Amino acid sequence: MKVLLVEDEKSLSAAICRLLEKQNIVADAVYDGIDGLDWALSGEYDAIILDVMLPGRDGFSVLRELRKEKVRTPVLMLTARTALEDRVTGLDSGADYYLAKPFESAELISCLHAITRRGGSEPVMELHWADLRLEQKNGKLRCDRTGQDIKLGIKEYQLMELFLRNPGQILLKDTLQERVWGLESSAEGNGLEVYISFLRKKLSFIGSGAKIRATRGVGYSLEEEE
Repeated sequence: MKVLLVEDEKSLSAAICRLLEKQNIVADAVYDGIDGLDWALSGEYDAIILDVMLPGRDGFSVLRELRKEKVRTPVLMLTARTALEDRVTGLDSGADYYLAKPFESAELISCLHAITRRGGSEPVMELHWADLRLEQKNGKLRCDRTGQDIKLGIKEYQLMELFLRNPGQILLKDTLQERVWGLESSAEGNGLEVYISFLRKKLSFIGSGAKIRATRGVGYSLEEEE
């Protein structure tokens, strides 16, 4: 799952990003309504967490503009404004849920899964292809043929999720870098290659017949050995 977080309080934004990362959810963070609208219009996100009181443009107007432009991405409004009229305004503007600050971490994750289910995009609890099974609940990659499994790191999990969503397809290096490390990532260019190497070793360890193949200068694909 990939989420856009629009929250101007940077310490809270960083805390939410850490929380999402622990759930194997990729988050892009922006800090004002103008950037929030611009990034949300890309349509590449599974959900948007949107604060109401933002510099540049408030969350209500951002949401109204998104719905006007036919962007149907599920939106979770996150704000300290808890008056009934504010909640009604948010829902009337097209919000899928309205969560008041302060909130519990488990509540935020639960709400996020709920709105993505409602929006028709199921959160990934388990992905299966060939002899591989990726389990969100414990972050493990399992080989059904051998019964072996192994715990994946967060970045490894996110990469494997992309491969299992697109088996047999060549995923561009830039696409993988952006989806896992974010649009404004400062990660080194060889970071992707390092994590691909980790995944290859773990696929071998569990005895899977699936392999990650490189297309030189282009990207990588998950293939099943003949």
